[in-house]
Amino acid sequence: MSTPHIPRHWAHWPPQVPRHLDIPATHLFHNAEASAARHPDKPLFIFYGALTTHGRFKADCEHLAGHLQQVCGVKRGDRVLLYMQNSPQFAIAYYAILRADAVVVPVNPMNLGEELRHCIEDAGAQVICAAQDLMPQVLPLLHEGQEQGLKHAVVAAYSDHLPPDTDLRVPDFVRAPAQAFDEPGVVTWREALAAQRQPTAIQAGPDDLAVLPYTSGTTNHPKGCMHTHRSVMVNTVARPVWMGSLPDSVQLAVLPFFHVTGMQNAMNGTIYQGATAVILPRWDRDVALACIQRFRVTGAQLISTMVVDMLSHPDIDSFDLSSIVSIGGGGAAMPEAIAAKLKALTGLDYIEGYGMSETMAATHINPLQRPKRQCLGIPIFDVDARVVDPLTFTEMPPNEVGEIVVHGPQVMRGYWRNPQADAEAFIELDGKRFLRTGDLARVDEDGYFFMVDRLKRMVNASGFKVWPSEVEALMYAHPAIQEVCVIGVSDPRRGETVKALVVLRATHRGQVSEADIVAWAHEHMAAYKSPRIVEFVDHLPKSGTGKILWRELQQQARNAAPH
Repeated sequence: MSTPHIPRHWAHWPPQVPRHLDIPATHLFHNAEASAARHPDKPLFIFYGALTTHGRFKADCEHLAGHLQQVCGVKRGDRVLLYMQNSPQFAIAYYAILRADAVVVPVNPMNLGEELRHCIEDAGAQVICAAQDLMPQVLPLLHEGQEQGLKHAVVAAYSDHLPPDTDLRVPDFVRAPAQAFDEPGVVTWREALAAQRQPTAIQAGPDDLAVLPYTSGTTNHPKGCMHTHRSVMVNTVARPVWMGSLPDSVQLAVLPFFHVTGMQNAMNGTIYQGATAVILPRWDRDVALACIQRFRVTGAQLISTMVVDMLSHPDIDSFDLSSIVSIGGGGAAMPEAIAAKLKALTGLDYIEGYGMSETMAATHINPLQRPKRQCLGIPIFDVDARVVDPLTFTEMPPNEVGEIVVHGPQVMRGYWRNPQADAEAFIELDGKRFLRTGDLARVDEDGYFFMVDRLKRMVNASGFKVWPSEVEALMYAHPAIQEVCVIGVSDPRRGETVKALVVLRATHRGQVSEADIVAWAHEHMAAYKSPRIVEFVDHLPKSGTGKILWRELQQQARNAAPH
């Protein structure tokens, strides 16, 4: 009788943690209902010192859901855009959309006009919940279409959730008082909640669509990743179990909620556990350190650039960080020297993980008792992850480089209305459906995964994925640009940054500068994807079929970079 194959990484599985998880087969809003019933007066969110309890959170979600249904006409399965920075209102809008049996479409608040228009048109959304500082991007798109297009907006002022006074540094856009709007279809947050409309009974179930995050790809336009209540629930439950997190934990919620890492770990996981999150709309190391000390933060998800910035604080030793029991993140590898400095300061290892929008956050996390540095970790509960030859899909032996493919309960159903993208993204192995990640890695003799390179053309800037083809498509709107090729170049702070090699039209040579193009790009696309460097060139190398040889330009940049 043959012995069943035992995965190598099981030898390093966290003790007292099961290898299989039974995931609740429920609507995600049930998590908010359960926590409100168990802990009605317990703080769910702390926002510059102001508290939102679990009980108030549930009530606000229901009142906003009633408005979405009765005023905006939102029905089961409708897509509703969510366009805000981290705030209590983001979470309330997210769960109100779910409570209305609709689908949350989280949009990066750095996205500008054309990027926002694509999400509206592709998702077929007619309703948006947006922050007032982002309304200049929204208003031109309201009532643009006769039948389709954006018809309703609920506008939030972050200051509605601020305490009367705080000694913490609050950004101006958060402190700004609530504005009035008289455009048709636009209602303020206060008005929407004050009516206290009640939603109809929940009709959706675990296999209905819940969240549609957009991820850029090798094509010019971002694609929606179809996630059900069931697939979102997987990592909502999995990470707290893996990390040994308890209902009394306090998470520092600074990674953006629109992105799956912050959404799952700091928001959905906290609501599910009945725990507490300290919300920051954007990174500020002084405020972050003060909050860790003041609110006894126990866990923090931080990308490597945030940790670098925090540890370089001149008074870092004066802060009491003793409450922290876990710190980790992903997106970009943590430099060895910084990990060592963090360990010396806090006694903690930086726990790295790996996931993507298509998997609603993690498929791999390092085990707490035996993490490896600059390592993606090991496959978590019920995940079958392999490194395969990108052409034949045969599994590679230990320490041989191949493409990561993953099968697991958190993998998306597919791309929204894009069967061609599905055909390219999924393969079948041993009777199971695997997602191709496009990431090249190796698996060591212990079963730990290590990133090596990318199969797909992508720039990783401070953990944000930037797809050059999308940036190029946006840049071609500039009248002076004849041709453009976007590549990634090394950057001491961001890891990589975006560079554009530009061939100007003859009519514009000498009329615009490289700095002009940089400034224009910054105005027309999200800041993280906007080229920081523009170089004018006379021509771009091309193949025999006329395709720009971006790999050649990328390699030239790598060769020129200091080691």
